[in-house]
Amino acid sequence: MAKVAFVTGGTRGIGRAVVQRLKADGLKVAAGYTGDEAAAQSCAREHGIMVVRGNIGDFADCEVTAKVVAAELGPIDVLVNNAGVTRDVLFHKMTSEQWDQVIRVNLDGLFNMTRQVIEGMRERGWGRIINISSINGQKGQLGQTNYSAAKAGVIGFTKALALECARKGVTVNAIAPGYVDTDMVAAVPEKVLQGIVDQIPVGRLGRGEEIADAVSFLAGEKAGYVTGATLTVNGGQFMAG
Repeated sequence: MAKVAFVTGGTRGIGRAVVQRLKADGLKVAAGYTGDEAAAQSCAREHGIMVVRGNIGDFADCEVTAKVVAAELGPIDVLVNNAGVTRDVLFHKMTSEQWDQVIRVNLDGLFNMTRQVIEGMRERGWGRIINISSINGQKGQLGQTNYSAAKAGVIGFTKALALECARKGVTVNAIAPGYVDTDMVAAVPEKVLQGIVDQIPVGRLGRGEEIADAVSFLAGEKAGYVTGATLTVNGGQFMAG
């Protein structure tokens, strides 16, 4: 029987590419989204997947989401924690709201959604949790103390949960993308973006499907011996030891 995958932030950018790949891999797929109804319905039509609206930063919303997906498709076997936001500003000008918004979505959302599925995965003896971190959670980034802190937290969360679940058939891994050609990156001023590309050894931005390929591997049976890992997909811009 086909596995069930849920991708948070799954109707745009990297998430949409992941949804498309997992669907092609034969999984039953649902995508979470918050505000862009047009993108969600387009994704549902184009890829033939279920979409669920909710707030990843709200525990009760995540509880409802997991139940809705389970009722329609079955219990979630593969969770891709992809949803993320940025509120970039130098720290000495950062407001508590800008800090809280990023932590709530990028880090609290990781707990909120994973908590809904982890007991079922452990009981069934199989599960895949794939957390999308960032190159800036590994190396830091000017103007992103909130985002870098959250994405570094994703990596720590991944390692600890991997230890807890290793003997239960549940793997927990992170992917740390570099700069990928998404709407979020497109919002960076052109001059700044060109400066970033100049620092990437392969000489270009990444593509969403390249991140999706990494997710596909980690979500499959062949990755059963890979857990607690952080896979960097960044064109050589940052080489973690």
